[in-house]
Amino acid sequence: MERRQLEYFVAIAEHGGFTHAARALRVAQPSLSRAISKLEQDLGVELFHRVGRNAVLSNAGELLAGRARLVLRDLDALRAAARMAGDGPAGRIDVAATSSSALEPVISIIAEMRTRYPGVLVSTSAALSAAEVVAMVVQGRCEAGVCGSAERPVGPGLVAHHLRDEELLLVAPPGTEIGSDGVVERAELSGMQFVVTTSPTAVRGFFDRLAASVPDLSIAAEVGDRSVVLPMVLRGIGASLMPDGWADLARRAGAEVLRFAPPETLPQWLIHRSGPITAATQAFVDITLASGGTDSSGA
Repeated sequence: MERRQLEYFVAIAEHGGFTHAARALRVAQPSLSRAISKLEQDLGVELFHRVGRNAVLSNAGELLAGRARLVLRDLDALRAAARMAGDGPAGRIDVAATSSSALEPVISIIAEMRTRYPGVLVSTSAALSAAEVVAMVVQGRCEAGVCGSAERPVGPGLVAHHLRDEELLLVAPPGTEIGSDGVVERAELSGMQFVVTTSPTAVRGFFDRLAASVPDLSIAAEVGDRSVVLPMVLRGIGASLMPDGWADLARRAGAEVLRFAPPETLPQWLIHRSGPITAATQAFVDITLASGGTDSSGA
């Protein structure tokens, strides 16, 4: 089994077919097909079901896909370790992050990485929830992840570091008169309308708890894309709940931003594999932990 075969296999799985994978890899499709046929012969199993121009993973292919990604990550770690002996960290790290974590601390970490390790490219992938961040790291799609979760993220072969407790805030349309000195009590939300997400996130969970305890709390709009929540708040459609990573952006845009009394907090985590990681990933982990990591554990 060669690295090239694994790269081809993963590319076909991710692009859903041989044609798109060949285009992405910039190889001739016949070469791609021959490499996969040879891999299937060596393994003695069919990895894909050919459906028209598409390729769907077989049961055996599903089992191999995650492991193939991890093998490729390990090979990258080996190569990076050799390079680091001379030039320091270099290469690329793929980071999964929920929307608030992508704002902070990930933006600050990328800025620090660019200063200290200009040879490292940080690529971020959006995730809707902490569970999705964990899945992306476990499956080898990303080397590290940052997310908010009430519980410590767990997964096979994962290490989770607690970074800090981010605070959940009320973000209201411009001119909204509520609270005092930038602080609002939960009872004052009675009668307000909210823009919320459809996905089962920690922030949505907080809203559902509020709705169960505060009278006349209602949903003005429910959206699948969290990037439209702040624009909808600014248009006066309703208030919303956001982690503190959004605070500066929301204030600059003109929204009213208030803390809760007592505060509502959500632990923020950095996760990565416990096995070999690339020098670039180690640099990302070190900088992230220096920005506020406190404790860690394997899962």
